[in-house]
Amino acid sequence: MDIASKVESIKDHELTAEENVKNFLEVIEEKNPRINAFIEVNKEYAIKKAAEIDSRVSKGEKLGRLAGLVIGVKSNINVKDFMVSAASKTLENYRGSYDATVIERIKREDGIIIGMTNMDEFAAGSSTETSYFGVTDNPAAEGRIPGGSSGGSAAAVAAQMCDLTLGSDTGGSIRNPASHCGVYGFKPTYGLVSRQGLLDLAMSFDQIGPLANDLYGIGLLLDVINGYDPKDPTTIESNGTSFTRLFDEERSDLTFGVVKEFHEVTDDPIVDIVEDTINSIKEEGYNVVELPFKYIDLCLPTYYLINYVEFFSATRKYDGRKYGYKIEDVCGEEVLRRIQIGSYISRKEFSGKYYRRALQARSLIRKEIEKVLKNVDVIIGPTVPKLPHKIGTSITPMEMYSYDILTVIANLAGIPAASMKIGKVKGIPVGLQLQAKPLEDWKIMKAMIEIESILKGRG
Repeated sequence: MDIASKVESIKDHELTAEENVKNFLEVIEEKNPRINAFIEVNKEYAIKKAAEIDSRVSKGEKLGRLAGLVIGVKSNINVKDFMVSAASKTLENYRGSYDATVIERIKREDGIIIGMTNMDEFAAGSSTETSYFGVTDNPAAEGRIPGGSSGGSAAAVAAQMCDLTLGSDTGGSIRNPASHCGVYGFKPTYGLVSRQGLLDLAMSFDQIGPLANDLYGIGLLLDVINGYDPKDPTTIESNGTSFTRLFDEERSDLTFGVVKEFHEVTDDPIVDIVEDTINSIKEEGYNVVELPFKYIDLCLPTYYLINYVEFFSATRKYDGRKYGYKIEDVCGEEVLRRIQIGSYISRKEFSGKYYRRALQARSLIRKEIEKVLKNVDVIIGPTVPKLPHKIGTSITPMEMYSYDILTVIANLAGIPAASMKIGKVKGIPVGLQLQAKPLEDWKIMKAMIEIESILKGRG
């Protein structure tokens, strides 16, 4: 059942919220021991909340927009009384003492939080192999990584363990696993969704966003979580666009941009599927423009230099005094690497050489992507440049970072971006990335709706 139909079925009491929860609990019990998408499942809480919703339905009371939908939450987002560990031993005993703003908004609309999803430790990774709680498998390509760092959130919806999930995206951590697991993932414009209650990886990049099997579900969750939050000074007033209303609108006249440099750094089998999709879009009469992007080689080093410094700063509170353990004493190799490099380049004698130059490069990249987007509505291209590797494969840090080369651009520039499934290579899902101007998130949603329609029409 699609998300829109399920919401109406629960409101009409054709499907009870409790039945929805119990159906997913059965799937989790069957699949999670193998896939390891959830670190924690709160069965009692979910059933209790579902029963409350069903009671309100029977009394004829009005329900919220999420009306009994079951939602998984990435383990770096605060949920009261749930384990908020960021998949690290550092916080293995920490229980959320409050709800993040996005969780408050989900609960207000009668969404049911079922559990906390697995992730790379402190979101520092692209494979969900660095979790203290073990590796997550990819339901869409068993034995391969699901991507990261929101790998548990992507795997949970791909394995149909819940209706929707929340992830966080610092350099591609929603879009990367969405591509690898064959689901939808959306990183909003920086500031469109509150970060209050999110454990920082790099505060100037981080954004919370939805993942789902169902495009309507992405729009619905975006409608619920977006908007100004007085508790987060980085948030901005949204323009009031309803993402779900876009499904009722007629075809647009969107202009698409294609950047050849994005294809040049991507493996050929992925490029072939992306180009087939682009050709299908052209054949439907849409205007597609080829555009240059000058600074592809600058993006990864710029992103990671800033990431290291901001992550080092964010982790100074994990000193073992107030809660948990001292992070340096118990963290994994990748987290320690980022802390040590961040500490080094934060020193007064090096900050000008590395960090300040990275900030200058970031400004250059932002201006370049604004230039690329000037005369087009949406840029389309590959989400990740290569297929997910087999779990346990020994790769270097730079090989791991290279998964992010096409996704970090949106975070550097603060623009919205998403990934949608467009095909498979050797049975492994491939995603199309869509990027737009700041606060034109709705154009990405509209483009996905229309591209999905094109692809379905062509079988």
